[in-house]
Amino acid sequence: MTSTDTAAPRLRRAVTGPLLFLFILGDVLGAGVYALIGEMAGEAGGLVWLSFAVALAMAMLTAFSYAELVTKYPQAGGSAVYAQKAFRSPLVAFLVGFCMLAAGVVSAAGLSLAFTGEYLTAFLDVPQVPAAIAFLVLVALVNAWGIKESLRANVVMTAVESAGLVLVIVLGAWVIGRGDADLDGAFAPPADTSVWLAVLGSALVAFYSFVGFETSANLAEEIRDVSRVYPRALFGALGTAGAVYVLLGFVAPAVVPPEELAASTGPLLEVVRAAGFVSPELFAAVALVAVANGALLTMIMTSRLTYGMAHQGLLPAALGRVLPRRRTPGLAILATTALAVLLAVTGELVDLASTVVLLLLFVFLSTNVAVLVLRRDPVDHAHFRSPTAIPVLAIASCLLLLTQQEAQHWALAGILLAGGAVVYALTRWASSARQRRTES
Repeated sequence: MTSTDTAAPRLRRAVTGPLLFLFILGDVLGAGVYALIGEMAGEAGGLVWLSFAVALAMAMLTAFSYAELVTKYPQAGGSAVYAQKAFRSPLVAFLVGFCMLAAGVVSAAGLSLAFTGEYLTAFLDVPQVPAAIAFLVLVALVNAWGIKESLRANVVMTAVESAGLVLVIVLGAWVIGRGDADLDGAFAPPADTSVWLAVLGSALVAFYSFVGFETSANLAEEIRDVSRVYPRALFGALGTAGAVYVLLGFVAPAVVPPEELAASTGPLLEVVRAAGFVSPELFAAVALVAVANGALLTMIMTSRLTYGMAHQGLLPAALGRVLPRRRTPGLAILATTALAVLLAVTGELVDLASTVVLLLLFVFLSTNVAVLVLRRDPVDHAHFRSPTAIPVLAIASCLLLLTQQEAQHWALAGILLAGGAVVYALTRWASSARQRRTES
């Protein structure tokens, strides 16, 4: 296995506990809830809050494995690094890493479409595809500017998007308090289907709203005092996001009938309109900030993961280079942005979101198995350790969610992985050719 020159500039340790908490919170409190809560209502009726609770429980199970592995092996690359250490197979490590990389790029493409949809057209009537491309280019420029600068921008945007979601909860409570809501709507079962199957299907969509916590593993080399800071930030951010989502899932169908939420492309705007005294345009602006923040954090993850995989010899070594002055992975940012643009031009938001979940479920399966396998690999520093039963339950939850995926999502994931396999084969061939030249 090859790696880039160890004398080359490395990533800067600039991420503190508060910055990491806000990074994870900002990534989780993203466009998923702004764009997809209507899809959840169409699946589960008024039991959206229950779907969020189920998805939070499943996400928390896997978060325990990440807390252990990130603090045990604090290096960029995340799940690909853990797969390599656990299974000792470059191919398995590549497939795991590429699943996560592909999920990040697919997610960014979906977020660009969400950004240029109804929320943007509240202000500008522009063609969606060119606007999505321009949006992704702007995100790439901010990403290349610097990790500390990017996370400072995240602090501002996280504050705005969190305030927007809290505003929806407050407005919903106001409508309930003045007697204009139907609390039975929050308990209305879905029509013509099993409640459990409907909630599980809705939880699969809700799971997209929670994914993002795993991206923080790729900042491990940039976190100060990672063993102490990371678990606190991870569980704190997930718990905070979960509380917000469950409250949203309760007030939205109580204020707006589930069938109306399902028919809207801006479902939370319907709650704002029902309250009557807050400008829908103001909330649309908040939603745009939320989507932009999710895209920025997702592309930070994909570029750092690409960088880490290059240092593992799983991707071309050039992708492991950093910009000399900015100390950010410039070529990795360029490559991942180009792929996101391609997907944004050819994909649809709901299909992209479901494909993200499918890809990440394989990543989570690998990580939950790896945490058990690597118990036999002690390290010389203190780190977080989860109870053994938790990763076992996490594996079962991932398998359960995989049974809910549709054929077209398996097809898109397969195409992406096939392309990744070609890149892997070319990388290995180039590495072998360099080694033969050196030996000769």
